[in-house]
Amino acid sequence: MPPPTEAAGDAFQARFERRWGHLTRPHVRALAWLLDAPDLLDPASAHWGGRIATLGATSAADAAWLAALERDPATLDAALGARYYSRLGLYAEKLLAFYFAQRGVLVAHGLQVRANKNDTVGEFDFLLRLDGALAHWEFATKFYLLDGEPDGGRFHRLIGPNLADSLGLKMRKIIDKQLSLAQHPAAQSLLPGAPDSAQALVKGWLFYAGGTVRPMAGISPAHNHGFWSTLSGIDGLAGERFVVMPRLQWLAPLKVAAGVAVLGRDALRQLLAAQFAATPGAVMVAAVREENGWEVEWRRGFIVADDWARQAAERRDTGKLPR
Repeated sequence: MPPPTEAAGDAFQARFERRWGHLTRPHVRALAWLLDAPDLLDPASAHWGGRIATLGATSAADAAWLAALERDPATLDAALGARYYSRLGLYAEKLLAFYFAQRGVLVAHGLQVRANKNDTVGEFDFLLRLDGALAHWEFATKFYLLDGEPDGGRFHRLIGPNLADSLGLKMRKIIDKQLSLAQHPAAQSLLPGAPDSAQALVKGWLFYAGGTVRPMAGISPAHNHGFWSTLSGIDGLAGERFVVMPRLQWLAPLKVAAGVAVLGRDALRQLLAAQFAATPGAVMVAAVREENGWEVEWRRGFIVADDWARQAAERRDTGKLPR
């Protein structure tokens, strides 16, 4: 069955496929998404006080470079190395470091600051030379579900699928601590000079109950978004064909060779019911359509255990999540 007509809220996947459908290697697609995806946070919003960085529009030169990597990914594969990346954030950071190095703007990546050998103060994600100025950029790729109503710019109702943090907590840590790292005495001897600016580059996806987007000041109006649903609500999902998304492929819209494990609604329900019986949590799925021998994502979201919202409330009550 073909997917329903894509609503405006699902248009990013379609736009991405129109522009980047020729990219089929997962690393290259992920890099294209990092460069081309809308910012998660609105750099122009007064909410952030000018502390949000942006990559801007993807240039024709970048597009040609990505196409060349699709044909021959040897330099990208070498930069990533043979290691297995268990942390999506570290994987995304390595991809972006490769891009900055290729552009010739990378001064340092992952530069650790230590007060002494047993005391790590922090780490600079990126030091970049941009238009002659030294820029300190902290980088995050985040995935949050809106639990309830927006909370007036505190962003504590945008919580991680594993119930461990909120967008509000993450941005407080970045802005209050990480972006001030250059001011620490232990950092100053490591730097080629005082940074001219310190900003956060934040990419990611937000997920809404039923897929209905809730505009929030400080969030980019064009941000990537999807749905979240409880397991018992799975019959209400649009689409009939689903793929459980590997964590390292959460960045870009999924495109995998036909023949992968595509699940119908009943099979997906059975799989997740068994998984949640052992470990209640959240699982990212893509609704896919078959196209020229590929399974192509047209919508995505998290399926969560039926008591996920109750667990979130319990963590707020015990102080493990902010109210």
